[in-house]
Amino acid sequence: MTLARAGAGRNTKSVMVNKIYKLKIRAVDRGVFDAIKSGRKKIETRAAIENYRKIKKGDTVIFVCEGKKIKRKVVNVALYKDIGVLFKNYKIKDVFPSLKKISEVRKMYYSFPNYREKIKKFGLIILKLK
Repeated sequence: MTLARAGAGRNTKSVMVNKIYKLKIRAVDRGVFDAIKSGRKKIETRAAIENYRKIKKGDTVIFVCEGKKIKRKVVNVALYKDIGVLFKNYKIKDVFPSLKKISEVRKMYYSFPNYREKIKKFGLIILKLK
């Protein structure tokens, strides 16, 4: 969220403005897109690089995969230092509905370009979706 000023002088009011973000999902990960669309996946995670850290509670995320789009509202945001800590707080099925084991989760994360290094450096951000 950003702070926007309305009016001028003493009667200036602060208004919170929610933002809209576009997040791409690779074609190879179409199952993730479908799980978000169906509502089975309510938590999206990304390496917590600067671009994703800008996303706040109340913002809207538009997921794009192969030209198809889904719009979801962000109802909560949290940061975790690594995969282990994240999954002490969330069940695997809540983040990756098709996976069962932490070894599968690690394999999934590390399949994304440079994610091993990004997670080590920035941690993970979770976006709870509605």
